[in-house]
Amino acid sequence: MADSAELDQLRERIDGIDAEILRLLNDRARCAMDVATVKRRQGETSFYRPEREAEILRQVREQNTGPLPGDSVVRIFREVMSECLALEEPLVVAFLGPEGTFTDLATRKHFGQAATLQSLASIDSVFREVESGRAHFGVVPIENSTEGVVTHTVDCFLESSLLICGEVILPVQHHLLSRCERLEDVRVVMAHPQALAQCRQWLDRELPGVERRHASSNGRAAQDAGGMPGVAAIASEVAAERYGLQVLAKNIEDRGDNTTRFLVIGRVEARRTGRDRTSIMLSTANRPGSLFGLLKPIADAGISLTRIESRPSRCVNWDYVFFLDFIGHRDDAVVAACLEKLGESAEMVKILGSYPQAAT
Repeated sequence: MADSAELDQLRERIDGIDAEILRLLNDRARCAMDVATVKRRQGETSFYRPEREAEILRQVREQNTGPLPGDSVVRIFREVMSECLALEEPLVVAFLGPEGTFTDLATRKHFGQAATLQSLASIDSVFREVESGRAHFGVVPIENSTEGVVTHTVDCFLESSLLICGEVILPVQHHLLSRCERLEDVRVVMAHPQALAQCRQWLDRELPGVERRHASSNGRAAQDAGGMPGVAAIASEVAAERYGLQVLAKNIEDRGDNTTRFLVIGRVEARRTGRDRTSIMLSTANRPGSLFGLLKPIADAGISLTRIESRPSRCVNWDYVFFLDFIGHRDDAVVAACLEKLGESAEMVKILGSYPQAAT
């Protein structure tokens, strides 16, 4: 009887806490709506501030004392912010689809469930949708820890005026999905080329001789596998649920730490947070020492360069454009001075954006 009374008291306490949480959630929502009213009076047209959301989530993680783990608290607050932002301005976000891709998962992780998501068939169509104004933001993959840069995304920045205003880092677990009952019945494996490459060793070992076929995305591969006997797709568990497939094998990626980085693209310039990354494009004449000359101002300034990739310029054969990521914000004094020096030595400097670093 004593235990029963104690349980009743604890449940009564939980009910009281839930009522207080509900009251505070609606207080926050009303405050968000008031913020929107003030912004409209000031003539602001953008209600989503990537640096503000990044600072709130970082603060929540740092202030959390448990027992809920930090990742759980961040997910809860992300959804609270997503719902409150929808009261200010419903966001439309384009992503590389179809539903069930890792880009879909990254988009939901960053913007929450309240955003309206648009699934598109290609990376360049995501850029076009945001450029046209039909979507406020877009999410595209940029690099994988195993297979490197997604060149299609880099190439799109060559001609686009869009800015990078955020990044998402997502652990990637690949599963083999199919209508087949047994692994032995699989005749074709479909996936995005990057996913096939990330699972190469497993496929060589477990499905030697089975045809590997490229798809525009893993979600598209799962969608197609749902209607094609003998075909399996490499995709997420979400894709298996979405397209009615069974999981023949789990976690078939060759590296357990397989991670993909995604970029949030839009027209918003993110303000500095103190924990930022900047992406730029550079070009220079094709002559001995030209790349060294480009990188020297970055090294002299003590700026941490985190990525450099070269891509054909598409203007002259054997001329290249360099895609660089480094730590810092364009408004930091050191970074601003470095960018000015780069402008003196490079033939072209295109600042793609400064944005909050994703929490790892």
